[in-house]
Amino acid sequence: MSHRAPESPTSREFVKQSSLYQEFLAEREEILKHKWIESERLGYDIGFERALLDWIRKHREGWRAARRQLQQQHGQASAGHSSSPFATPASDKRSA
Repeated sequence: MSHRAPESPTSREFVKQSSLYQEFLAEREEILKHKWIESERLGYDIGFERALLDWIRKHREGWRAARRQLQQQHGQASAGHSSSPFATPASDKRSA
């Protein structure tokens, strides 16, 4: 039986602010939108798993490319933007 040490509030905040977690939340939101649209179209709830697989197959690549392009444009507009997937908003603002 393994026991994990409880997470500290600062550790949870770091995760919530990380760009990797933000990317996960944005992708999840798109999947939920896709689930809603497809469920409405078909007239019944298709469920998250079906929506997830369908969205990955049909839309993920294009969504990620468009998101990267937007992030690059935003990064060029703001100086000191980190392209690391592990960057946090706080670490992006720190001066060297």
